[in-house]
Amino acid sequence: MEVPEDEEAPGQLGGDVERQRHWSRSEARFWFVSLFCGTCLLYCARMAMPVCAVSMATAFHWSKIDTGLVLGGFFWGYCFTQILGGHASDKVGGERVLVLSAALWSTVTMVTPLLSRLSSHSVLSMTLARFLMGLLQGVFFPSLASLCSQRVLEAERGSLMSAIHSGTYLGTLLAGGLGSVLLELYSWELLFYSVGAMSGLWALVVSNFLLRDEKVVVQKKPQGTMSRTRWLSLCQKPSVWSLVLAHTCMSSSSYMLLSWLPTYFDETFPMESGSIYNVVPWLVAIPVVLCSGWMSGVLLSRGHSLSTVRKVMQFIAMAVSSLFLVLLSGTTSITAAVTYVTIAVSASTFSSCGTSVNVQDLTPSCAGALYGFMNMLGAFMGLLTVSFSGYLIEVTSSWAMVFSLITLINTVGLGIFLVFGDTRRVDLDLHSTVDV
Repeated sequence: MEVPEDEEAPGQLGGDVERQRHWSRSEARFWFVSLFCGTCLLYCARMAMPVCAVSMATAFHWSKIDTGLVLGGFFWGYCFTQILGGHASDKVGGERVLVLSAALWSTVTMVTPLLSRLSSHSVLSMTLARFLMGLLQGVFFPSLASLCSQRVLEAERGSLMSAIHSGTYLGTLLAGGLGSVLLELYSWELLFYSVGAMSGLWALVVSNFLLRDEKVVVQKKPQGTMSRTRWLSLCQKPSVWSLVLAHTCMSSSSYMLLSWLPTYFDETFPMESGSIYNVVPWLVAIPVVLCSGWMSGVLLSRGHSLSTVRKVMQFIAMAVSSLFLVLLSGTTSITAAVTYVTIAVSASTFSSCGTSVNVQDLTPSCAGALYGFMNMLGAFMGLLTVSFSGYLIEVTSSWAMVFSLITLINTVGLGIFLVFGDTRRVDLDLHSTVDV
């Protein structure tokens, strides 16, 4: 994996774009471990509120609509910093953006219980806390996309991204498992304190060890620099807008599941232990997401086109997961419900080798900014669907309506991606020295 410092990355733009050095093997190992842990803690902090939602709703007398508003507050903030995070990472490097944001969202996580006690309007204060959490976490994945497009070889991006993304499922697993224990033995506040402290420690370690000798290089003309007109031209290309729409649909359906699954199980199977449904799906998803990266590499090595591989991965992620959510709608057995959710969540992990990495195929010169734009739309749609789901549940008392909505969203996004999706690079003729 080692590349000489003066060697250009394949397909990299010359001229105005400063050359990027790929990580050596030893650097890649250290950064993989740190990014995996960071992704894990990111989702631990993100999932703390959904895991504690039932206990908090009881303590503060929230309705389903109130709970939906609080959970949806995350996506309001998440929308605003996506493009900013990607652009800043393209300019100064994703490493520093990741660490700075982690230091801030770990602080917000730790003070969330305090905010709930300081205000008599708990819905407002907790929605504000979720908004700040989304605002600060919004830079993470655009920065990660920018970092990998600059520092990782094209042939290795799929496997590396799927491995790093497995941290999201470990983080959800830890939040669910740790949360179940703490909720049963202590209180919901302790989960926020624990996760916040661990996240702050991660930011401190990475800052003091991995970034200590790194020089800050501000690119006056970063890879993602294009004029507004040419950004519009880029988004008009079928392969780009189909990717954006598919990613938006996939993100919003994932956010709905993450936000409402703990509440679904608690209300549908109130006698069952949370350590089962909060742990099993995410425990199984970890090896599955690693297998998706391996499967992607095998298909490519056997001569299948990159476009075909990306579409196969996305088909599994959206079609197979939707099928088992449909089956979940009619089950009354906890065993069947956990099985269906486990398969649905595991299948959705294949997206890490589909749309999640396709942005680096199409626009490696501005992957961070474009990924930020995609995530911004996904977060905004997640805001609408999570809040609307709370309304549906409150009015209809039917979880089947929520799972049917997820299936509809996935079907639309997948159909568009299968027809118009591609992997041929589209930013070569669009690069300009005119700053945005």
